[in-house]
Formats: sequence, structure tokens, C-alpha cells
Amino acid sequence: MDTLLIWISHYGYLGIFSLLVLGIIGLPVPDETLLTLSGFLIYKGTLHWIPTFLSAYLGSITGISVSYAIGSTFGHHLLKKYGHYIHITEERLQKAHNWFEKIGRWALLFGYFIPGIRHVIAIIAGTSELQIWEFALFAYTGGLLWTATFLSVGYFFGDNWSIVLETVNHHIILLTIAVLIILLFVFLFKKFRKNKK
Repeated sequence: MDTLLIWISHYGYLGIFSLLVLGIIGLPVPDETLLTLSGFLIYKGTLHWIPTFLSAYLGSITGISVSYAIGSTFGHHLLKKYGHYIHITEERLQKAHNWFEKIGRWALLFGYFIPGIRHVIAIIAGTSELQIWEFALFAYTGGLLWTATFLSVGYFFGDNWSIVLETVNHHIILLTIAVLIILLFVFLFKKFRKNKK
């Protein structure tokens, strides 16, 4: 946290923007802590609401847009060329594309809230050739919700922000585990039905 404070005190809103770009792309930046700390600094009067929100929001959507560009520019080509080494075929790529057409876009919307997911979901969206307007609609809305949520936690809980953040992160981890278990059961059930037929 001290490093984040130093970064923000030196670079201000530009520091928030650049750290979130790097964090969303996948570098080890504690994104939620940064946002919640920024909200706390608004509460203390060190930062102001509008420029903090704008720098945080623009940083998050810039980062996810870079990830999407990486996926759409290099992802499909690399998977076609080297995918067979990890058992990724054209058929599986098409399935990934179909999945995004059905429900994958919602992963862009809520993926921000799940650590690890937000770092890869945009690359997968780009690789699966999701239309850029669909990507922007879901990813940028998700970024808006995510940014507003964690800035608000820091602002409204004030001096208790770190305790609340720890509780929120704990519940997010539990929710992520629950979702993964449900997805695993759905996958196994579909596979069982397919084999039975």
C-alpha cells in the first residue's frame, strides 16, 4: 500500500490511470486496493471525485482494450499456428466464438470483479473475433461498474476501507469458487449426456 501511496503522491491522476492500464493488462498491480485507496483519498480530500473517477475508468478500459487488441491481432494467428501443441483446433476456436456469442459477453461485464478473469477475458474475446462494438458495450460497462464500486467502498467507508476491502475480496473469492464448481458440474453433465447418446 505504501508503494501505491508514493506512486499516487508523485504522479497523481496520471499514476492512477497508468497503474490501472498495467494492472488490467496483467502486471502485478493490486487493482482493487488501488481503487479503494483512491476512494479513501477522495474521502480525505487529497483527491477529487471527477478526475479520480475519470482517470481510473479510462485506465481500466484502456487496459482491457489493449488486451482485446492483443487477442484480435495475434491470438487467432498464434493459436492456428501453434494451437495443435495444446490441443486447440479450429473446431474448438469456433466453439469459443459461439460461446462468446451466447454468454461470453457477460463474462466481460462481470469479469472485472473476479481476479484473474479480467486479465484474460479480453484476450479471449479478441481471439474469438468478438465484434469490437459488442466488446466495448460489455467491457466498458463492466469497467464503469467496477471502478464506481471500489472507489465508493474507499469513499463511504473512510478509515475502515481496508477492513471492508478484505471482506469484499474474501466473498469474491468464495463466489468465484462457487461459479467454477457450477461450471464444472454443467460441463461434466453435458459430457455425460453426450456420451450416453
